[in-house]
Amino acid sequence: MGILERRQRQKDEVRNDIIYAAWDMVQKEGWDKLSIRKIADAIEYSVPVIYDHFENKEAILLEFAKKGFKKLSVKIIEAKDAHKDPADQIRAMADAYWDFAFNNTQLYQLMFGIGMASCEIGKAMPEQDKFRLIVMEPIEALIKNSGREDVNSCLKYHTFWSVMHGLISIKLMGNPAIDAELNKIVLDDAIAGFIKNLS
Repeated sequence: MGILERRQRQKDEVRNDIIYAAWDMVQKEGWDKLSIRKIADAIEYSVPVIYDHFENKEAILLEFAKKGFKKLSVKIIEAKDAHKDPADQIRAMADAYWDFAFNNTQLYQLMFGIGMASCEIGKAMPEQDKFRLIVMEPIEALIKNSGREDVNSCLKYHTFWSVMHGLISIKLMGNPAIDAELNKIVLDDAIAGFIKNLS
């Protein structure tokens, strides 16, 4: 292995150490307690070393958000590919989205800025765009199958996302005593109405 390859490997290892330390802190203390200084202390490097790899804390958060959208996209694709009928695809994607949000709560909150003060995460990223395209496909297929020309697929994507994100946000930020089963029934009812409106 040459000097350049060794240096790159060392740089990648430090970057991974930063990511792992940041994730460990988030798991223990939450996103709002994450800081460059704490990360540097945790991996026993100086603060400038962290800045060699990430411009600021928001850049680290953006890295997690990108990984979150990649992970969510995989789950959505798996759910979609398990069905041929577009209506079944939408139901399966809604369930996968719901499960992802509650199995990855901290990551989900970061991805969509729930309870966080971070402008950077809201910026468009390719991973978020891929998610949109995956969800749009069965929506467009249902609209095409219905023969309707008065339905805008882009508008319907935003409706789908709003329903999903709204219900999840209410549950994440709301009263934990509310029955989880009731929340899922509300989701299923909302998705059934959404699909019926497309047909």
